[in-house]
Amino acid sequence: MHKTSAWPLALVYAGLIVYASLYPFADWRDRGVAPWDFLWAPLPQYWTGFDLVSNVLGYAPLGFFLALSALRTGRGAHAVRLATLAAFGLSLLLEALQVYLPARVPSNVDFVLNVLGAWTGAVLAALLERLGALSRWSRFRARWFVSDARGALVLLALWPLALLFPAAVPLGLGQVFERLEAGLAELLLDTPFLEWLPVRDVELQPLVPGAELACVMLGALIPCLLGFCVIRARARRAMLVLVVLAVGVAATALSAALSFGPMHAWAWFELPVQVGLGLALVLALLLLGVPERTSAALMLLALGVFLSIINQAPTSAYFAQTLQTWEQGRFIRFHGLAQWLGWLWPYAALLYVLTRVWQQGAKN
Repeated sequence: MHKTSAWPLALVYAGLIVYASLYPFADWRDRGVAPWDFLWAPLPQYWTGFDLVSNVLGYAPLGFFLALSALRTGRGAHAVRLATLAAFGLSLLLEALQVYLPARVPSNVDFVLNVLGAWTGAVLAALLERLGALSRWSRFRARWFVSDARGALVLLALWPLALLFPAAVPLGLGQVFERLEAGLAELLLDTPFLEWLPVRDVELQPLVPGAELACVMLGALIPCLLGFCVIRARARRAMLVLVVLAVGVAATALSAALSFGPMHAWAWFELPVQVGLGLALVLALLLLGVPERTSAALMLLALGVFLSIINQAPTSAYFAQTLQTWEQGRFIRFHGLAQWLGWLWPYAALLYVLTRVWQQGAKN
């Protein structure tokens, strides 16, 4: 399994499914119902096409990645079966646990659709393998990337998903300081340790346009530098830069459309954001020829500056209302997936680059 990116992607996606399925992890209680009773319960009276599609699509990537990892590690004959059984067990466990969460309702329809989605994803992986598409991807990967590029590829694949969770600043992933401060203060309330916290005398102030510009620029430049760590050819790096910027803009617009409605999909695309994206493009093109280790060093520097800026930005009341929209109704299915990716992606990238630099130093 160490030779394929599909296995870590499957683990990450399974963890996010667990979070999204059990959110908000509050008010656990025994309601006097057996955890498996939902299997024989009457069909739900109210359901929508969105519910059906989201349950199928929610598990399809898990089935795809599980089957792909099996295909890549010599278990091709049982790939679809293993992936479907794994998703079957995970969905059954999570639906059973929802019995103890008043905010969640276990459903036999959801369970069946989850398994169907995983089976669909697994069949798609097997079909692509039979058609030779996965072999072509392997050749493409060997031609474009260095041999140990798995971690970077996983992070680059997750970056657009992380951008789907609404951010206070466009491309502003990793904004966790204010939440950590509030959570730690609540945890230490009525204890002498509360006085140990560096309590701020004033509230965080909104970022000035220059700081927002820098945040957007670094937010777009960081995934480019991450790609430079595993891509050597200048022409391919240039193509990566264009893809990263296009995907970043598209994912941010989609997030705005989901949060505020399609009419406001481009409300965030103001002058500081435009200038920031333009500067990111110019800097990335100027850095096309830097060595891999220099790219890693520049990425560490960019991450440090970026995280220091983004964590000085407050979450406005209007932004808090946006998050409540994601936590209610339809968006509850995507809340945990996008939220944790949006919070943790920069720190995972930081850990990856530090580990990569350390490993390369040990080899030398």
